[in-house]
Amino acid sequence: MAVKIRLRRMGAKKNPFYRIVVADSRASRDGRFIEEIGYYNPLTEPKTVKIDNEKAIKWLRNGAKPTDTVDRLFKQTGIYENKTE
Repeated sequence: MAVKIRLRRMGAKKNPFYRIVVADSRASRDGRFIEEIGYYNPLTEPKTVKIDNEKAIKWLRNGAKPTDTVDRLFKQTGIYENKTE
């Protein structure tokens, strides 16, 4: 089973809010997921990103592939620096 770490869109129309979830790559964007590991709110100033580092590192070590946007968020929050420990 190919596992992805991706954004799940929540919120109202024109008011997006995203949850960072671990999901099977075949599942729909807002469909079934395995675990929620954080959230991202692009509308606040500054943008709010909250990620559970331990869960994210666990899934990355188990082979989950982040999408491009989640990869950028991980780099901004320093997840990859903590992964080597």
